[in-house]
Amino acid sequence: MSGKRAMSGLEANFDGLVGMTHHYAGLSMGNEASMNHRGQESNPRKAALQGLTKMKALSDMGLVQGVLPPQQRPNLPALRQLGFTGSDEQVLSKAARYSPLLLSNLSSASSMWTANAATVSPSADSADRRVHFTVANLNNKLHRSLESVTTSRALKAVFADENCFAHHDPLPQHADWGDEGAANHNRFCGDYDEAGVQLFVYGRSALQGGIAPARYPARQTLEASQAVARLHQLDDAQTVFAQQNPLAIDGGVFHNDVISVSNQNVFFHHEQALVNQQAVLAELEEKLARLGQKFIPVEVPASQVTIEDAVSSYLFNSQLLSQPDGSMMLILPEECRHNANVSAYLQSLVVSGNSPIKKLHFFDLRESMRNGGGPACLRLRVAMQAKELAAVNPAVLMTAELYQRLTTWVERHYRDSLYAADLADPQLLTEVYSALDELTQILELGSIYEFQR
Repeated sequence: MSGKRAMSGLEANFDGLVGMTHHYAGLSMGNEASMNHRGQESNPRKAALQGLTKMKALSDMGLVQGVLPPQQRPNLPALRQLGFTGSDEQVLSKAARYSPLLLSNLSSASSMWTANAATVSPSADSADRRVHFTVANLNNKLHRSLESVTTSRALKAVFADENCFAHHDPLPQHADWGDEGAANHNRFCGDYDEAGVQLFVYGRSALQGGIAPARYPARQTLEASQAVARLHQLDDAQTVFAQQNPLAIDGGVFHNDVISVSNQNVFFHHEQALVNQQAVLAELEEKLARLGQKFIPVEVPASQVTIEDAVSSYLFNSQLLSQPDGSMMLILPEECRHNANVSAYLQSLVVSGNSPIKKLHFFDLRESMRNGGGPACLRLRVAMQAKELAAVNPAVLMTAELYQRLTTWVERHYRDSLYAADLADPQLLTEVYSALDELTQILELGSIYEFQR
């Protein structure tokens, strides 16, 4: 990518701040890391600081890095909607007595994984030449299905200019329209501001039937992916729909971003990622060729890295990014160092003369990883032109000053230990409200939370 082109098109990463109620509840069926650490002690402060460290490091590398806020949790409005009455303290107490699991669901900090916040299509691909956002309904999990209202408010506060950005409501809250956002979406292009090909990956078809996983749920439907493509005004010649391998889902690959990741014209993926994989790769190659681009697949053989290896290390839940000089790097969790098969593969990858991936950067994201989310889960990718970046709320873009303010904010407000039983503590709710009120001022978001309205 030339210096001139780099100035006109870019991809920004917007990471979610880990919320103050980050705890290990094992709420995500199909996410083996989440289920395996259920009930253990979490450290919300460390989790938030680990995320901020990654954000600051990417910003220091010359990449555009943004911050998205956590949700209001525990979710008192939802508890009141379910019939729990009285003061906030009484509502929490009644909910905890009725069902600790319900209170855990309504206190989840899972919005930290902003790859599930929305699907994003850049203006270069959309007929009206605006960046389109469709907030994910996250229908498959109770704790995540409650995020869309606040997510929508946050995205509209960050991407407010209607001349540049178009926002769509989540799809209907029904399993047939299950939508998990950008975690099941990839885009291929030359430079980021040039027309590209978008790959939508689904787990099952609600209307057509066909094969599906048996052990774990297929969260994304074909029909949801097709609806998002229509909302974003995409050209059929620039879209591809592919089914995720049901055997991979049953092996713990709950989202496509646990088995593949893309950047520009490179597709880093496992040999067993998709149904009819070679046909999908051929379609991507053909459609990119029509746009004058060369498709570069980097397929990881199952003989070197098994699906079990991929899930335990989160190799593919890495960020594949272009450095300012145009070469590519992987942002990986530390766990990839500790898996012998994955570590050996990565070392061979970067020394290969044919590989477009030249550098590896490892980050300690243990708090997020133990709850089932790696580097790619934590970010929402937004490809933009320079004029569109200029329309983004500048207060959310990472700088040395913002990093220091947010680090100080976390250290002042966050607890360093939390169990699920602590969620009924009314003092925690007071701490959350005070912190979030301050955060909306730091990030200049306005009143996006229910308690502020």
